[in-house]
Amino acid sequence: MDGVSENWRKAGWAGAAIGVIAAGAAAGVAVERITVGRGMRRKARLALDATGDYGSLRGTPGACYAEDGTELYYEVDEPPEGPKKRTRMRRKDAAAPTVVFCHGYCLGQDSWHFQRSALRGLVRAVYWDQRSHGRSARGFSQADGERVTIDQLGRDLKTVIEAAAPEGPLILVGHSMGGMTIMALAEQFPELIRDRVIGVALVGTSSGHLDQVTYGLPAVGMGAVRRILPPVLKALGSQVELVERGRRATADLFAGMIKMYSFGVPREVDPGVARFAERLIEATPIDVVAEFYPAFQIHDKSAALQRFADIPVTVIAGDRDMVTPAAHSQAIKDALPAAELVVLESAGHLMMLEYPDTVTGLLVDLLARTGAVPAATNVGGHGRSTAGSAASTAQSDSAAGS
Repeated sequence: MDGVSENWRKAGWAGAAIGVIAAGAAAGVAVERITVGRGMRRKARLALDATGDYGSLRGTPGACYAEDGTELYYEVDEPPEGPKKRTRMRRKDAAAPTVVFCHGYCLGQDSWHFQRSALRGLVRAVYWDQRSHGRSARGFSQADGERVTIDQLGRDLKTVIEAAAPEGPLILVGHSMGGMTIMALAEQFPELIRDRVIGVALVGTSSGHLDQVTYGLPAVGMGAVRRILPPVLKALGSQVELVERGRRATADLFAGMIKMYSFGVPREVDPGVARFAERLIEATPIDVVAEFYPAFQIHDKSAALQRFADIPVTVIAGDRDMVTPAAHSQAIKDALPAAELVVLESAGHLMMLEYPDTVTGLLVDLLARTGAVPAATNVGGHGRSTAGSAASTAQSDSAAGS
């Protein structure tokens, strides 16, 4: 029994380390000693789960099928007047626009909870779960041993658009992997961007060189970590049940790592929101984490950014993001001089949960710039305009000296 317990303990630490990657990190962190009993901690987590309606918003469900047969789940939030009769349009501005939200790695469409709450009734919006995430099915190609690629995710997005928003103007919003998905869409389907996309928001994302990110750790030794990480992930992915049991057994360590790598100032984040982030990430099985990770190390869509040169683009970064550091958003700004770059002070990778009012305000500003909503639109709580909360926590590209 001692040997089994030791294996579970090791698996738990390994699972927690993978949880760091799921939140965007890659290695260990010191955690305060826990003095409360496991039963009490479990009750505390359940209590936090009940503190808010995080992730409970639902729209009209739909499903479509990717090129390999994978079922992709999406939901549509219609304005109060309901679906409008749509005819095939040739001009970008010939119909009411649809805003398409693309979530990040090891998350799901519910990660846009605050933005979704604020924008309901304001615009037509589509929220979808990437393959193997949320309510979408596991990737068929991956079941057959094929590697996930960012290009494949871009084609998945095209499939969702064809099903949920086949006509009319589009505004694309992507966080982290979701932003990369949008770049892959642009690279493979430039005519779609040219003919229909009127605005893009790239939140905490990167156009490439993620293999150089140190996740807040000393640069020395990161080369070795990157070499051994893919085979370690693959090995862990082959022991799903064991690793998941270990990850659950180290839930407190896992939660501490998620906070560290998700938020700029973890102690100031609402505990219910922090727990919501934890639930989103822990819902992603270890084998999915293992399948997706290698794709980020070779991701390079820098050239594809030029597809957005003639449309309004908002780039949002967190100055304490250790997953996709602000320098990656600056690189996008350098490639798109006309884009608006906003760096949020004291914000981490999950800035749409940490500073929901500010992020929503910036999105509303983008919608106003595209003409999708009136310029004076103010959506209230969890969506104040940048004249309010964003001004106090955001640093514009001009203020940053770029």
